[in-house]
Amino acid sequence: MEKRFKELSTQAMSELTEVFNRMDDSTVRPLVDEIKNTSRIFLLAAGREGLATKSFAMRLMHLGKEAFWIWDDTTPSIGKGDLMICACGSANVGHENYVADMAKKNGAKLALITPSSDGFLLTIADMVTNIPAAAYKAVGDFVPSKQLMGNLFEQALFIFYDVLVMMLREEMEIPVEDMIARHRNVE
Repeated sequence: MEKRFKELSTQAMSELTEVFNRMDDSTVRPLVDEIKNTSRIFLLAAGREGLATKSFAMRLMHLGKEAFWIWDDTTPSIGKGDLMICACGSANVGHENYVADMAKKNGAKLALITPSSDGFLLTIADMVTNIPAAAYKAVGDFVPSKQLMGNLFEQALFIFYDVLVMMLREEMEIPVEDMIARHRNVE
């Protein structure tokens, strides 16, 4: 039992490394370019995927984007010229399907982030970014995991978003100081 933490943490890190070894710039380029060229971005996900995605909404705001977490009561209407980014491990969750479909019907583009090769959201997405990590109820060719349910995808999603922010900051030539200045200053 004394070595169990080290064994499990090494296993988790090994799985994450394998996920990111299967990805490269071409995997993320369409999403990065779409984010750079879009002023208003709406973010949708649920559960632990939602927690990671909500953190990405915050960083997009720090980058100077108008970023809206879809479940906030202050989220405005969505329309033409807007981008909805949806993270969904299975690519098929009822309430996410409905919200994403409504966003599309109101003129927004839909960017889906998923490991799954089947699911309703894949049929309506304008672009798909594949993070090849085991996720709850996902089907497809992805890194298998010995972790619980969707842990691997959820962990990979959080790191993926942080890497996107680093890329976007560099490519948009945004000084770190500008991002810091946008951080909430009442805490």
